[in-house]
Amino acid sequence: MSFETLKRNRGSNINKIIKAAEATNSGEQKSYVDERIWKPTVDKAGNGYAVIRFLPGKDGEIPFVRYWDHGFKGPTGLWYIENSLTSIGQTDPVGELNSKLWNSGIESDKEKARSQKRRLHYVTNIYVAQDPSAPQNEGKVFLYKFGKKIFDKIYDLMNPAFADEQPTDPFDFWEGADFKLKIRNVEGYRNYDKSEFASASSLLDGEESKLESVYNGLHDLTEFTNPKNYKTYDELKTKLSRVLGEEMNAGSYRVMEEKKINEPVESLEPVTAEEVDTSDEDTMSYFAKLAREDA
Repeated sequence: MSFETLKRNRGSNINKIIKAAEATNSGEQKSYVDERIWKPTVDKAGNGYAVIRFLPGKDGEIPFVRYWDHGFKGPTGLWYIENSLTSIGQTDPVGELNSKLWNSGIESDKEKARSQKRRLHYVTNIYVAQDPSAPQNEGKVFLYKFGKKIFDKIYDLMNPAFADEQPTDPFDFWEGADFKLKIRNVEGYRNYDKSEFASASSLLDGEESKLESVYNGLHDLTEFTNPKNYKTYDELKTKLSRVLGEEMNAGSYRVMEEKKINEPVESLEPVTAEEVDTSDEDTMSYFAKLAREDA
């Protein structure tokens, strides 16, 4: 548009400008909240309660997926929040760095590695039976992300430690069990120790039409482990360098780069009991067996 056109049309664009301003003020922005994911609500004291039901996998698939991510703030003030490539069996730059830190022999480096360690997550479909703090969620199917504490309870239900206890598949529509999620605030952290499974029962009283509706509402889990949804090694390395800044190439970091490590990277990455469930592989095999039997 020429200057003369601008002069001739002055004042005619005000309505467009007002609409744009109103859109900005009304918060018409892209939402990054995934409405498929259910999150329990807690009160001011940090306590929460809900009853959920873990749902089966679709088409005979294992009913949960597992992945790792990293979330930490670098000395630059920038955050590194990314999924770990170890989730899909690939080498991850943070894992490599943490391996070198852990094996440097310097306690401060070990502490740094701990602060940058990968975090374990599980994802499954759930049916929300009771959600007192958000009753609008009741009767709906959601994705639910949880950690090792809850996964241990699932595994213990499937593999009881005592002879008088019967194994129960909590993901089964007809012979599974409701899960009473009880959240407490313990020393500033959410605690799930009081959570427990109820006695085995059919979901929705076993009414076929209702169960079929729930089944048809299951969300796809494969996106969490699909390589297409992960950044490449080089992209993550660039992001890591930007977050860590000069620290990446200074001090003990530089010394460790020069230090020869003969062991494979995978065996050097620091692993803690809070991070990895040692029975994961057994559990994955268990569900794979179920999937084959149902095929």
